[in-house]
Amino acid sequence: MARTGISDEFADQIVNTARPAVGDALRSVIYYTPDAYDVLYVRSDLYDGDVEAAREAKRTLVENERLGFDSRETYKVQTGAEDVEPAIGEYEFTVRVFSDGFVNRVLTDDHGVVLTTNALYLNEFEELAVSLRTLLVDNEVP
Repeated sequence: MARTGISDEFADQIVNTARPAVGDALRSVIYYTPDAYDVLYVRSDLYDGDVEAAREAKRTLVENERLGFDSRETYKVQTGAEDVEPAIGEYEFTVRVFSDGFVNRVLTDDHGVVLTTNALYLNEFEELAVSLRTLLVDNEVP
């Protein structure tokens, strides 16, 4: 049972968008809202196939990425004001770079997706983020 209320069909759409775009570098896919999260995919060599262990391991990551709901609103206000930086357009997605991989966050109003991956090229994230953002916009929170 999904804790976020996400449908199986929508969960499959998210994973089926991420998996081919990232390939074997994909480590996990997490769908989240301000109040709940679901681990939709974990690569088979991680957490010994234990879904609850994966969920617990991702808890702190999700708590941190939830801060994006607030910062996204801050950027939305800034992009509407002519005299406030950054005057660089609307927020699209976040990529956090680590020594052995990446965290990619895509948000819309009240829900988002976090992906963890091994090292990739940044243009792969942009293509994937555009696809995931479209899915999120088309599937507003229930």
